[in-house]
Amino acid sequence: MRQTWRWFGPRDRVSIDDIRQAGAEGIVSALHHVPPGAVWSPEEIARRQREIAMMKDGTPSGLSWDVVESLPVSENIKKQTGSWRDHVAAYKESMKHLSAAGIEVICYNFMPVLDWTRTDLAWRLPSGGTCMRFDLTDFAAFDLFILERPGAVEDFPESLRDEAAARFAEMSQARKEELARNVVFGLPGAAENFSLEDVRHHLAEYGPIGADGLRANLTAFLEEVAPVAQELGLRLCCHPDDPPFPLLGLPRIMSTEADYRWLLEAVDLPANGITLCSGSLGARPDNDLPGMMERLGDRVHFLHLRNVTRETEGAPCSFHEAEHLGGGTDMVALVRAAVLEEARRRAAGRTDCSIPFRPDHGQDILDDLGRQAQPGYPSIGRLKGLAELRGIIAALTHGQEGA
Repeated sequence: MRQTWRWFGPRDRVSIDDIRQAGAEGIVSALHHVPPGAVWSPEEIARRQREIAMMKDGTPSGLSWDVVESLPVSENIKKQTGSWRDHVAAYKESMKHLSAAGIEVICYNFMPVLDWTRTDLAWRLPSGGTCMRFDLTDFAAFDLFILERPGAVEDFPESLRDEAAARFAEMSQARKEELARNVVFGLPGAAENFSLEDVRHHLAEYGPIGADGLRANLTAFLEEVAPVAQELGLRLCCHPDDPPFPLLGLPRIMSTEADYRWLLEAVDLPANGITLCSGSLGARPDNDLPGMMERLGDRVHFLHLRNVTRETEGAPCSFHEAEHLGGGTDMVALVRAAVLEEARRRAAGRTDCSIPFRPDHGQDILDDLGRQAQPGYPSIGRLKGLAELRGIIAALTHGQEGA
């Protein structure tokens, strides 16, 4: 398993020097300054590779750009509106440029409007550290009383509506503004930053699309890009919904094992694969992560290893980011399934037998608390997670040739 680390570019508070000292072998990055729908030029790709390859004092870092996360799919493509065909053409051109630069793995998502949703970006833990959290009552308060989305009342049971009303009545104006910012924060470092009016506009446009329409649009996108990826030797991997249940009346189509089986069958090419994110999928109690790795592992091109603690029952639920070996997912069993999949690939002579993974998210601890890095992406919290995961891998592969 190849140990990688997400880096948001030169403005990231966690530097290439920090990552090198953490022991990561490769970098997961993206050109966040390039708007969705635009072409990633060879020059911009090469610039990011140079930034990754050099430490602050000018010595080689020994790190390479291993995984793109994300080559963003524009809202136009997801909705098939406006210049979506031009955006697909630009996507294919970017893929060709990435392939020419030697990068083989491209992570993307097809989540409508927001790439992920949290109500707290620095929720205090009993230990004194902080983490990201999704509080279902706070989210209902946002949806009902801040966004004031038409139809929101029907999406929440009466008991939760009452709890949300009481919670909202107790909120200060500062907390209301913070909650709104947190919910629409989306992907840190992304080029698209939405206001509440932007969100309302996109929600209205998604209304008539529904889950079936979004699946059809994803299929149309993959029918265009997956054959190109196959020809170029690239591996596309779709990230799951985060959280993996309906929000804001939007369709969610990548939340369960059945969703991923549909994805793989819709365009049945080896290049069309999965980013198995144990944290996103782990927010549903009915997702069996080790089992999904065993059953779908042939098409898992990238792993996000993190854990969440579900605070309430069912889905949707409240949850927070746990330590990598805490939470609801059996991380040892999941890593064991990944190691076994790699062994199968080696026996079959596959060139992609080493699955890249990264310690996803992490709790802010120690010096993280003053660093003010991207929410969810602390230095020491992820280092701790990587060390724990590295220990599992070492124990499971001890004495195995080629492991």
